[in-house]
Amino acid sequence: MKRRVFINSLGASALGLGIMQDTFGHEINEVNNIHSLIQIPGNTTATGRVIVIGGGMAGTTAAKYLRLWGGTGVEVTLIEPNATYYSNIFSNMVLVGERTLEQLSFNYNLLRTKYGVSVMQNSVTGINPIGKTVTLNSGKVLQYDKLVIAPGIDFEPIQIIGSAINQSKIVHAWKAGQQTTYLKNQIQAMTNKDTFIIAIPPKPYRCPPGPYERACIVADYLKRVKGGGKVIILDANPSIQAEPENFSNAFNNTHKGIITYVPNATLISIDADKGLVNTNIGTFSGKVINAIPIHKAGSLITNSGIGLANANNGKWAGVNVLTYESTAYESIHIIGDASSTTQPKAGHIANAEAKVCADAIIHLLKGESVNPSPITNSACFTPITKSTASWLSVVFRYDPITKTMVPTGSGVTESLGATKDNYDDMLKWFSNLMSDTFA
Repeated sequence: MKRRVFINSLGASALGLGIMQDTFGHEINEVNNIHSLIQIPGNTTATGRVIVIGGGMAGTTAAKYLRLWGGTGVEVTLIEPNATYYSNIFSNMVLVGERTLEQLSFNYNLLRTKYGVSVMQNSVTGINPIGKTVTLNSGKVLQYDKLVIAPGIDFEPIQIIGSAINQSKIVHAWKAGQQTTYLKNQIQAMTNKDTFIIAIPPKPYRCPPGPYERACIVADYLKRVKGGGKVIILDANPSIQAEPENFSNAFNNTHKGIITYVPNATLISIDADKGLVNTNIGTFSGKVINAIPIHKAGSLITNSGIGLANANNGKWAGVNVLTYESTAYESIHIIGDASSTTQPKAGHIANAEAKVCADAIIHLLKGESVNPSPITNSACFTPITKSTASWLSVVFRYDPITKTMVPTGSGVTESLGATKDNYDDMLKWFSNLMSDTFA
């Protein structure tokens, strides 16, 4: 695969031109210039009221493209309690001072003014799938023809003992925001004698922020700024789950002497007073403990009371990946991290899923058949040091036999190491992805 494969393929998919076309030689500005010329179409014969719950990567993209492709007959309302979205992508870089949360903040102004989406800063307290209504915490009830839910993730509790103040120091920082700043302060207070422990849950888990990426960034920071220190990765999984060659090289060579990788280490409990992490294979001591809890779908799914969390022992939402319609109810579509699919839980794939979902809804509102063979692309860059990065990519296509999205070609492809060129392309990839979602 050639350079710029990710940034260009993203731009192509954003314009409805398919994934991974022959665009490798194009510059990113060509994609942005074309995208800036797009206008909301008039009457496309699609009519209906669509409510989107959740203003992250999936929900925002869905709301935007429902208007962009549906035209004036499709009324789109986005419900999101926060005025600002903080990107999980690059949030690991905030921990070591290479980015600020402000640089990763995005709002919904253009969604309102450019695309005509009604944005309501509110939260949902109830969903009635029979009456097709959504109730807000203000008591207001909204009617929908199609409902899109993109609530992201929630977490299982971790057993932590110790004083209240020491327990409060154990944060996951897996949702960019206040915990990101808190963990940053802990890391930057470390000395070259201290140890940073990151405990990784069994998959599936959201990435980014990536756990192996976080370990590498912290190790690089300790080496460059503190003159040393230790990073212990306690992985509940049997092996490295992403970019195994690149991360193996990073752990054993780039950050040799700093990082210790421990597989099959399932977190049992944490003694916050003593700085001890208890696992099934032993106890580990650290100055800063970054414990990432087991993931599950956002509470709007798991606590809905209407059975939306009907996959993976009630942790995730089952969907039909042709439309992302819930397998529990018609006209409710669930996208992004909360859905149970064969695709990763990542920002880029959430953007892609949202477009498949938006396209399907438009066809359904027109009374038409949906695309029988959707394609999605999951691409991700990973900073390994302050100036180098690696990447992975995989293209998924719908398989009518298994009714799942399956990797095409050789499956997951990863870069041949971490380079400065990859780092530069990573910045462009991020800019294009966030522009495609929020601009």
